[in-house]
Amino acid sequence: MTEQEINRAIQYVTAATSYGRETVGEILRTGLSELALLSSQSSCRFEREDLMGYLCLWTMKCTGHPEPLVREVLDGAGRWLDEVAVSLARKEEGPMKAGDDEESGAAPAS
Repeated sequence: MTEQEINRAIQYVTAATSYGRETVGEILRTGLSELALLSSQSSCRFEREDLMGYLCLWTMKCTGHPEPLVREVLDGAGRWLDEVAVSLARKEEGPMKAGDDEESGAAPAS
């Protein structure tokens, strides 16, 4: 996700809620960075609700903001969080599919 896309998400959520830009930015950047880190280190697939619950808890712990605030901001940016999750999943699937192709093209054992 580019800086411009992050700023667009921050601007959208700030306009849709009564929270300040700095607060929204801190919450979104924390949630997005944890999502990216989690997807690069985990091979598990998570249901959206479970992942959102984890991101809320993690963001609350890191920022010190209360759950209703964090949940509202992350829910408001759900579209962007979904895009990040999908694009990261695609990146991870790419090398696996290439490896699968190589195996299927291998010569049979004699």
